Amino acid sequence: MKKDNHETTENKQKKGITSKQVVAMTGVILLVLLYAITLAAAILDTSASGSLLWMCLFATITVPILIWLYTWMYGKLTGKKTISDPK
Repeated sequence: MKKDNHETTENKQKKGITSKQVVAMTGVILLVLLYAITLAAAILDTSASGSLLWMCLFATITVPILIWLYTWMYGKLTGKKTISDPK
């Protein structure tokens, strides 16, 4: 009997990946790629280095804001309390 109880507890702890986690990881990957491209352009000293730097700075601000907006809208549409809810 205890073995069945352990398996049930283990199954409860294993949750699937949520959509919020997917969005957060996508944002992290996007920012890392932007920084890598900007660094490569700066090292290679291309003519697009300046515009890539500005694009990276813009994305550094907008990507987290978009993730916060997604989390906030998810909470509003599902009726769940999220970290983005004002206190």
